[in-house]
Amino acid sequence: MAARSSQDWEQPAGRGRAGQGRSAAVPGPPAPPAAASSGPGLKRGRRRKRRQVPPGLCSDGLFPPAVLRQRQQAPQPHIQTPALGGPSAARSQIPQISYASTAPELSDNTRYEYFSRVVPPDSYQAQAMVDIVQALGWNYVSTLASEGNYGESGVEAFGQISREAGGLCIAQSIKIPREPKPGEFDKLIKRLMETPNARGIILFANEDDIKRVLEAAARANLTGHFLWVGSDSWGAKTAPVLGHEDVAEGAVTILPKRTPIEGFDQYFTSRSLENNRRNIWFAEFWEDDFSCKLTRPGSAPGSEPARKCTGAERIGQDSPYEQEGKVQFVIDAVYAMAHGLHTMHQALCPGAPGLCPLMDPLDGHDLLQFIRAVSFNGSAGTPVTFNENGDAPGRYDIFQYQVTNASTPGYRAIGTWTETLRLNLEDMQWSGGSRAIPPSLCSLPCGPGERKALVKGVPCCWHCELCDGYRYQADESTCLPCPYDQRPSHNRTSCEPTPVVTLGWGSPWAAVPVALAVVGMGATLFVLVTFVRHNDTPVVRASGRELSYLLLAGILLVYLATFLLVAEPQASVCAGRRLLLGQGLAVTYAALLTKTNRIYRIFERGKKSVTPPRFISPRSQLVIAGGLSLVQAAGALAWVAASPPHAVVDFARGRHGDPREARAVLRCDMSDLSILGCLAYGLGLMATGTIYAVKARGVPEAFNEAKPVGFAMYTTCVVWLAFVPIFFGTAQAEEKLYVQTATLTVSLSLSASVPLGLLFLPKVHVVLLRPELNVAKRKRSLKTATSPAPEGQAPPP
Repeated sequence: MAARSSQDWEQPAGRGRAGQGRSAAVPGPPAPPAAASSGPGLKRGRRRKRRQVPPGLCSDGLFPPAVLRQRQQAPQPHIQTPALGGPSAARSQIPQISYASTAPELSDNTRYEYFSRVVPPDSYQAQAMVDIVQALGWNYVSTLASEGNYGESGVEAFGQISREAGGLCIAQSIKIPREPKPGEFDKLIKRLMETPNARGIILFANEDDIKRVLEAAARANLTGHFLWVGSDSWGAKTAPVLGHEDVAEGAVTILPKRTPIEGFDQYFTSRSLENNRRNIWFAEFWEDDFSCKLTRPGSAPGSEPARKCTGAERIGQDSPYEQEGKVQFVIDAVYAMAHGLHTMHQALCPGAPGLCPLMDPLDGHDLLQFIRAVSFNGSAGTPVTFNENGDAPGRYDIFQYQVTNASTPGYRAIGTWTETLRLNLEDMQWSGGSRAIPPSLCSLPCGPGERKALVKGVPCCWHCELCDGYRYQADESTCLPCPYDQRPSHNRTSCEPTPVVTLGWGSPWAAVPVALAVVGMGATLFVLVTFVRHNDTPVVRASGRELSYLLLAGILLVYLATFLLVAEPQASVCAGRRLLLGQGLAVTYAALLTKTNRIYRIFERGKKSVTPPRFISPRSQLVIAGGLSLVQAAGALAWVAASPPHAVVDFARGRHGDPREARAVLRCDMSDLSILGCLAYGLGLMATGTIYAVKARGVPEAFNEAKPVGFAMYTTCVVWLAFVPIFFGTAQAEEKLYVQTATLTVSLSLSASVPLGLLFLPKVHVVLLRPELNVAKRKRSLKTATSPAPEGQAPPP
């Protein structure tokens, strides 16, 4: 019965004496060529003669066991028998059941219709290895395969399954030549280091190639770098890792699930030359196992070795012995054939002893159907079944080679695979005794707020790009902008509402304007009270009481606008801003314009005539100034009526280069241009008054109202000329809300303070501190003054 060498599968360390010398085998009837192994490394040893032996059972009633053998020699490439389920078997319609053939191509039912096996195909272990890699969180690995059917088909199956599963990329797929040249394995390690992030190495290689790969990794001082995942050709063998335990530490390997058969060891070790004469190979096996020579007829003289076999040697006593892992599969294969025949006999020959006409001759196609339908518990207690391709279910034990200080290095069972993976990650141990799973990733995971920018053609490799600006990480590969009213969270994985701010009373930007307004309002009220109390004194009468009171009212409104600009925006506050922002300036400059116009007209008329100009009486002046002021009020009321004021949340105004600094601004629905529009009328009155002040600059020194009014107009012009570039120049500033509000309020306060200080404080000084000057003086003649001295003109000296 042909079989794979014991290098193909080996018991885990601790079972028997793995890797120690040779083991005996119980001979039995020869298997057909179809049962030959398709796995790696079939050791042929000395060529043995094939002889035809009649079929039959062992003398003690057991079915023939597997031939056990273990050699410490380099593996030879596997030779697949052409008759294995191929055209010859198909033409003959001979069902075959293999106990060791695992080549994936044997699952092709169109080519190997009559082939079945009780061992899983290598495609199953490729699936198991893909599941292991994914369970470890790896997505970038390389593959190594021994040249030949086993290695190349295994890697091909691994690659196909990984592509179908997705999320797993193969960095390099390297083939080890059958006859490697010197230094070949060192070059192989250098090639693997071309992709250093692919630390996981998938191995479908024979025992000798595995050992030489580990040696090359040790020479390259890469102990602990590579993470090996070995197929069943590595299994739980000690020979490949012997002397390089530190390099192999952490290696994950798999083996078809098997169990030692009770009673077989006693049966096998009891075989001798006396009780096993019917097996024609047993004598040759005996010589090889005990390193002795039996005397045979026709042997050439002198060819006999010094030591002759006595026949008294005992297997397991005089030679190392360990039960071969394929024993259970040999028994299961024989029982599968027996069950198929038995079921066929019951169906076609019910109650008939022996063969009935329906089974003589035997129809191979019918027998195949019965074989494929069998289902029973095998010698190890596991179910024996076949799928439509004649394959057995995949059952694997998963091991890890571990090196600990507490015990000698060895393989530890860490899980199983039976259609699905069960892996005990907590039992795994890696290089240096680490329990953390080392990475084998093309690219490290991106951090929060970063997206994966995939490398073209390599879906497992990417660059991490920050979701900058106002974008957030929608998924692992996409950044999306946050809604207009939101900003990215601190880690940019979501969006959050943008905080809404306004200029509060406690803000430093509001403190100075409010302080100026409070002082200005206090001074204005003080002047107003002083004028009211001394309403009939010459100084107050000469200043033009009606226009003075109107001017003070306008100044008071200007100061009041500061409080409306600082207050939290709401409908009523916004309405107040529209009505009063320009109204105070309109009243103030309407009064000043009326004053300068009156002075200009009086002296211009005096140059031509002694008749005073029209509309210079106090009542006329009050009507003119009031009319000018009402134009602003009418425009503001029309605006409020046409577009009711309301507060808005302005997200654009609070945008910031750093989204974490972004703030939404609560403001009234007034743009920068609408604010300027509110002020435009008042500023127009100011400009007109300044023109009249320039024209009236030639007024005699004694006429003390002209020059203070002129100075007030000039100064106010300077203030507002400075305001415009500051206000609009900060339109794009990050602190726009605060800068523009402070600029506007300070400008308003200054424009109110200038006429208050230049026109009223000197008079208050005379009224309160210099009462001796607050007396009536005689009128100058018209010829001398060029005009009469109406109310509003200082008395001549």
